[in-house]
Amino acid sequence: MSDRFETIEHEGIVQKSDTDSVTVSIISSAACSGCHAEGICSLSGKQEKIIEIPGEYQVLPGDLVTVQMRQSTGYTAVFFGYVMPLILLVAILVILISLSIPELMAGLGALAVLIPYYLMLYIFRNSISRKFTFTLKA
Repeated sequence: MSDRFETIEHEGIVQKSDTDSVTVSIISSAACSGCHAEGICSLSGKQEKIIEIPGEYQVLPGDLVTVQMRQSTGYTAVFFGYVMPLILLVAILVILISLSIPELMAGLGALAVLIPYYLMLYIFRNSISRKFTFTLKA
């Protein structure tokens, strides 16, 4: 099987199911969640994520399901969320320092460039979200 078709899977619980979509709750936990001190440690990070999956599925609220997403879609999310902002930050920092702008101002300018970047992601969130499709494993 090609890497292009590999999937990322997460177990979740159906919250709501109707004729055009299914809402699934996924508990995302930090890498240290298996630690014996998880209950008392403030670093353990469990977070509930709600995902709406378009389509009609034969599931009921409370059912345990597996949510799938293509692995390439996950890489795209990492690129837009982490890699691209890092590239922008470093590029602007290098440009501003090469223009003999003081380091403090160059650093603040590089950080300021992230504001319009994340604002654009927010403005286009609906069109971007259409590229990130989830399915339920049959």
